[in-house]
Amino acid sequence: MKMGPKAKRPVRTLIRVLGDVFRDRWPILLFIVPAIAASSFATIYSASFIGTFIDSFIEPIIGVEDPDYGPAAAALMRFGIVVSIAIVLNYILSRVMVSTAQRAIFSLRMRLFSHVEKLPLSYFDKTKHGALMSRFSNDTDTLSQLVSNGLSNLLSALMTTILVVVAMARNSAMLTAVVIIFATLQIALTSKVGKVASKGFISQQKDLGEVNGFIEEMISGDRVVKAFSYEEEAKKSFSLLNQRLRKSMSKASSWANSMGPISNNMGNLQYVVLVIAGTALALEGGGLYTIGMLASFLTLSRSFSGNAGQIANQMNSVLVALAGAERIYELMEEREEDREGSVELVNIDSSGNEVSINSGRWAWKVKKRITLFGADSVKKELGSSSYRDEESIDSGLIELKGEVIVKDVSFSYIPGKVVLDDISLYAKEGQKIAFVGSTGAGKTTITNLFNRFYPIDRGLITIDGIDISDIELSSLRRSMGMILQDTNLFTGTIMENIRYARPDASNEEVVRASKLSGAHSFISKMENGYDCLIANNGESLSQGQRQLISIARAALLDPPILVMDEATSSIDTNTETIVQEGLDKLMENRTVFVIAHRLSTVRNSDAIMVLEKGRIIERGDHDALLERRGIYYSLYTGRMELE
Repeated sequence: MKMGPKAKRPVRTLIRVLGDVFRDRWPILLFIVPAIAASSFATIYSASFIGTFIDSFIEPIIGVEDPDYGPAAAALMRFGIVVSIAIVLNYILSRVMVSTAQRAIFSLRMRLFSHVEKLPLSYFDKTKHGALMSRFSNDTDTLSQLVSNGLSNLLSALMTTILVVVAMARNSAMLTAVVIIFATLQIALTSKVGKVASKGFISQQKDLGEVNGFIEEMISGDRVVKAFSYEEEAKKSFSLLNQRLRKSMSKASSWANSMGPISNNMGNLQYVVLVIAGTALALEGGGLYTIGMLASFLTLSRSFSGNAGQIANQMNSVLVALAGAERIYELMEEREEDREGSVELVNIDSSGNEVSINSGRWAWKVKKRITLFGADSVKKELGSSSYRDEESIDSGLIELKGEVIVKDVSFSYIPGKVVLDDISLYAKEGQKIAFVGSTGAGKTTITNLFNRFYPIDRGLITIDGIDISDIELSSLRRSMGMILQDTNLFTGTIMENIRYARPDASNEEVVRASKLSGAHSFISKMENGYDCLIANNGESLSQGQRQLISIARAALLDPPILVMDEATSSIDTNTETIVQEGLDKLMENRTVFVIAHRLSTVRNSDAIMVLEKGRIIERGDHDALLERRGIYYSLYTGRMELE
């Protein structure tokens, strides 16, 4: 029997598990409970039948010349019927519990995955991916075993043990006391050994986690390992971790495996004592202790010991499973992103009316009262009559222009460590705004805030005068396309990967987006073209090809606002020239935010923001910043390098 991390609040967690398992399935309990009761009764009946059969049917015909076997045969027939019914009920019960468990776990996994999809990025920043995956695999598997077998076996063992004790007490209070004494000693010994084993298994799980983590790192970084010929050093490091795991597993398993022999030997010793004591009492005479009664009692005592051990084993498994359930529920209780809003994104026709088709024109639909914001410091530059200091609106359509204002925004990933400090900027409709600066200056962080990947600490961000916190999250992110430096491709065809941006897009639309991005040229030369299967994040493709597919995704989404974070950093200069034409077409009539280390890619921006230590230290277009001969001038002329 293996021990493991135990649940902190087992009763509360068990109630919640039962509620999840039997939600909309309560009628099943009308079968489960009677079936378990019938099984327990069959166990007691079988033990009692032995004594009755010996005393009432065997002894009377011993020595009789022409015995009548009819009563004995009838009794055996009744016994066979009872046992057969119990077997059938147990079979049906196991099928029902397995089916119920799998349906419940399926539902739980679906809810868990749906919940994880709605968690903010900040949760994934602080949580190891391996720990998150274990919720879906290890924890749900142990919970499945609990529901399939653990609960029914535990309930059956508890019910049988109670009935066995009652039956033994009715036969002999004295012998029952002997059984109770041995049971107490057995529980005390196994409990003490179990505590030691439990600590060992906790150490084992910790060491196992380190081994798994090391393996994951080495596999994901296999190119670096091979490039630096680090194989032998990696094997040495793995050997040390593996040795530590072997020792902790050996220690834990040794203690855990000793509990079985302890229980068995205690049971055997108890059986010997009962045989000696019962035989002495039977030989003493008086008819109180018969051979049948003694045989029945010994069978009941065996059943008691077996069920007591079953309870100990099942209780441990139940507690370990409930610990897994607690981890699942802890994840389920993580706060989701605030996805609701008073404003949604809709399509409109040329007359400004809402339509249900993809018209290529967009508007913000106000469903509940909101406040439109303006900014005195940028109102003149924006030249937009739609911006006022504050204006309340209850309903209506506001055409999406893509005017973005960031006013007095401060942000920190970790409290006390400021990443953005009092940032203010604006972007007119159709403008291209570029961010440049050293690594860690806050360039990517600004664009992350546009999408509400993280909540701001202070300040205001608006799109077309609407506070982004008032916009439904799906609508906000639909209004922005992102081309990131790190590309993520999924197992599937190239067509499916590009269509990730718009699952309802036709094949023709995917090809058109690929041509716009410059990806069509290399895709059409592949063996299966757009049906080429890729896996492992597209390892069979070059980094530049992966980036082109990422750009094609954004082109397919056709967003009103576009964010490009080092979008061409992984593409060589020749390919960049080809792609830039497609990007220029993609950026037409959109508000675009560009983050780039290559200053040549931001020369034609309407405004360039130079960031340093979370603050904007310079702003203006390319020519104006060169005339100032400040930081941007030094960067552009090569007198200073970006880190």
